[in-house]
Amino acid sequence: MTLRISRRSMLKAAGAATGAVGIGISTGVAASPATAASTSFAHPGMLHTRADLERMAAKVKAGAAPYTAGFARLTANRHSQSTWLPNVQVPPTRGGGGPQNYGALYHDIHAAYQNALRWKITGDTAHADTARDICNAWSGKVKGIAGGSEVVLLAGIYGYQFANVGELMRGYPGFDLARFQDMLVNYFYPMNHEFMHRETNCIGHYWANWDLCSMASVMAIGILCDDQAKFNETVDYFHHGAGNGALDKAIPHVYNHDLAQWQESGRDQGHSLMGIGLMGTICEMAWNQGVDLYGAEDSKFRKACEYVARYNLGYNVPYTTYTWTNGVHCLNTKETGISQGGRGGGRPVWARVYNHYANRRDMAMPNTREMVARNGTEGGGGDYGPNSGGFDELGFGTLAYTRDKATAAEAAASPSPSKSAGAKSGTSGTSGSSRSSAGQSSGDVRAQGGKSDKGLAATGTSDLALWTATTGVTAVAGGLLLLRRRGQARRDAE
Repeated sequence: MTLRISRRSMLKAAGAATGAVGIGISTGVAASPATAASTSFAHPGMLHTRADLERMAAKVKAGAAPYTAGFARLTANRHSQSTWLPNVQVPPTRGGGGPQNYGALYHDIHAAYQNALRWKITGDTAHADTARDICNAWSGKVKGIAGGSEVVLLAGIYGYQFANVGELMRGYPGFDLARFQDMLVNYFYPMNHEFMHRETNCIGHYWANWDLCSMASVMAIGILCDDQAKFNETVDYFHHGAGNGALDKAIPHVYNHDLAQWQESGRDQGHSLMGIGLMGTICEMAWNQGVDLYGAEDSKFRKACEYVARYNLGYNVPYTTYTWTNGVHCLNTKETGISQGGRGGGRPVWARVYNHYANRRDMAMPNTREMVARNGTEGGGGDYGPNSGGFDELGFGTLAYTRDKATAAEAAASPSPSKSAGAKSGTSGTSGSSRSSAGQSSGDVRAQGGKSDKGLAATGTSDLALWTATTGVTAVAGGLLLLRRRGQARRDAE
């Protein structure tokens, strides 16, 4: 399918920048400063906050499980070694007829992230120097990105991942933050923006993960650059977007208040897991800036996590025929059954969502809990295969997201709801009734209310048996991130 990108709207997205930009050609744009529209953001405040990083460091130092197992996976990964040298390829290209050199980009991003994380946990500046040098090498040479339609995935996945590295490196001696911001604003953001607001007669053609990676990149770049408009752009799209990354389109059917069908379920399970990871990334970054997307529409995302986890554990789930518009002629294409392709595969997407809903919010996640236990200690890029799919997630969720179970009072607290104009504000403390789209149920669906798992102790240590069975871990420990309410109203994206 041809994706049309208008030059006029691309220039608008890039501000004062000039130059032709489009899918299928290099997206080089004349530099414009990454100016801040707001300074109300918490830093670090993407996938990891200061409290998260301090918790990881303290738990690893104390030898607490499962943090030690998570840290062991990090240090064993070849990307996390301080001897890693950047391998800049310009322009980075994915899809189309050019050299498919984008692997160099994702390998370097994951090396930078893993070294930055090791530095934050241990204080070893050799790792910080490596992460800094990788970031500076790319920002000093990249003058555009290129490829066919899949350049959208390059801009989205690697945009949000690189922005997260930059957030960890903020303030480190020698890190050129301004140039790094400009690289993301001038060469990644325009593609993200244009895909989300594309001119096409077939808005439903692209799968949810295409929108979601673009949304994650826009939000991450907004946080990195203290740009409220970009942050709000993703929040608005999450609630009201025309494409399949918007909440109601990514999760089209809800069943029994406990399970909700993911948009790509009839396609294959690898992409369904990818979608859980991407929406979880967006929700976590928003949460860390005081906006609760996890709880939108009666915690609809929780039900989708449970659905995808349950099916990939080998259980039956209900499925409603899904119709999507395919190709340039927008032909209705029906997926009449859930796909077994890639069923049971592993990706490091579960620890984050489990620890949010079960431990932060005290909500039932029985299938996700079982999936966390089955998958064991989560690794990262380089641990899940050599191809791009193995690098779609930054990973290391066991280390990064494990936390103690909240008290009742803590679980009742929540960040301020989204300030997006007309946004749907969901609850995050309970899971009550929710209207479901019509569909047929296919057996073996247990009643699973949104109330707390009765078997989980207040400390979360009753996960012991599940962790021990899979990983040998003898305790579950963690720190609780207490988010303050952000009193300052979010400005509209206009």
